[in-house]
Amino acid sequence: MMQEWFTKAKLGIFIHYGIYAVGDVSESWSFHNGVISYEDYMKQCEGFTASKFDARKWAELFKKAGAKYVVMTSKHHDGVALFDTKYSDLSVVKKTPAGRDIVSEYTQAMREAGLKVGLYFSLIDWSDPRYRSVYPEGAKPEDCLNDIYGSPAGGPENPELWEEFLQFNNNQIRELMTNYGTIDLLWFDGDWERSAKQWRMPEFREYLHSLNPNVVLNSRMQGYGDYETPELNMPIYGIDKPWEFCTTINSSWGYRPSDNNYKTSRQIVRMFCDCLTLGGNMLLDVGPKEDGTLDPRQEKILLDLGSWIHDNEEAVYETGRGLNYHQFLGGSTISADKKTIYLFVYDKPLEYICVKGVKTRVKRITVLHTGEELKWHYTGGLPWFGIPGTLWIKADEMQLHPLTTVLKVELEDEITYNLGHGEVTHNE
Repeated sequence: MMQEWFTKAKLGIFIHYGIYAVGDVSESWSFHNGVISYEDYMKQCEGFTASKFDARKWAELFKKAGAKYVVMTSKHHDGVALFDTKYSDLSVVKKTPAGRDIVSEYTQAMREAGLKVGLYFSLIDWSDPRYRSVYPEGAKPEDCLNDIYGSPAGGPENPELWEEFLQFNNNQIRELMTNYGTIDLLWFDGDWERSAKQWRMPEFREYLHSLNPNVVLNSRMQGYGDYETPELNMPIYGIDKPWEFCTTINSSWGYRPSDNNYKTSRQIVRMFCDCLTLGGNMLLDVGPKEDGTLDPRQEKILLDLGSWIHDNEEAVYETGRGLNYHQFLGGSTISADKKTIYLFVYDKPLEYICVKGVKTRVKRITVLHTGEELKWHYTGGLPWFGIPGTLWIKADEMQLHPLTTVLKVELEDEITYNLGHGEVTHNE
């Protein structure tokens, strides 16, 4: 069920942590796609130590980054649980030198830090033969790939085993939602391999709410979630319901030592501003090493993002969707009382910045991180017809923020627009 805290959060941290951090392979998909054998993939269990894992240090870093919630993998498609489950022997507690309940330490540390607690859970389990017991709805046996054991996946269906698998999922979910305090958000993955009918999604959603009626559910539930989760691709126009853009800090979800394709801090800030402009959240992923530490490059990006948010906090939290890109060629947000526009200026202006279609007159314009006042004037407009002129802000000599400069445009009253098709308010 959607909660107000989620729509106000703006920034979350995604954590992909698991045995895949041992070798230089992607999480689960590496054996599924034949890059590595299943046996070799699982041998990574022997090298997963979590020897320097300190959830409180994670929480401290995520707070400094400006995040309000965190989502960590409790079990990826490989079926390896990061928690102490009595329904399977395949967990880091039982199968790795770590021997630790990572989920327990994680949930406690995040909660103590005042962060909302989220858990990623894969609905599919490529290590459990019961998962292969039915075909995707409408598929023919010959369309199905061989399973990880080399047996034809297109063999006879066994609905009874499928029901056992669904109960297995429910049992593990119940462990997560009853053994680790309040779980604020569940982030499901893998729904695409079966239909809503096969997953029993209406009943599953009801079951989740019986465990916590206030839990927020992501969209990967075949249409039964609370918000949309565009992955890696930023929406162009935004989405009409709550949404969250999940993306990587380099090119990988989990830690891969060969992946040096890191985004710059300025790119991350700009992506975050795009989310704010379009009314969504950003869920920024990090991949800890097998020992539980983060690559210093990941830490630096998080700290840079947090520094920018600290300098421009009022433009981030307690704000709503900004102007459209026809009005301002950049990002923006609108204050909760709708009397202030915050403009995100990504590059150094050569002269003026212009804003179009805002009918409410300007009272004052400042550079948010310095307080410096800027001059402005209007051109055009027909006030007697309610047609606003173009606002020109002299910005070529202002002090720039090293990541993204924010201009605070204070208005004389609540914002109204005239976009050429009649007067509208911000709410409309």
